[in-house]
Amino acid sequence: MAETEFTALGVRIGKGLRSLTRAGQVRISDGRVELLTSYGSTIDSAPVQAVRASQPWFAAGDRALADLGGTRYVLTLGAHDPAPGEPGPPAARRFVEAVRRAAGRDA
Repeated sequence: MAETEFTALGVRIGKGLRSLTRAGQVRISDGRVELLTSYGSTIDSAPVQAVRASQPWFAAGDRALADLGGTRYVLTLGAHDPAPGEPGPPAARRFVEAVRRAAGRDA
């Protein structure tokens, strides 16, 4: 099993105006992006090459848009990395960069 490239916990995952979960997970591993519920059930999954991720200019820095195989999700990832001690870059930006890196596109 390959190493996990990105994991975020406590993610609010929405589709349109509907909230699918308020404490979900986003994971990038084995060449796939997975959106999971708080119980670990898969909401959606797609190969990283089929995923488009971006940060909307009109939203707060903790939000990202993820298009998985044509289905658009709004992710609220939290303000900072969970690293103890120092605050890191916003998790939404880390997610977008991780998707681009995993897909072989420049970040």
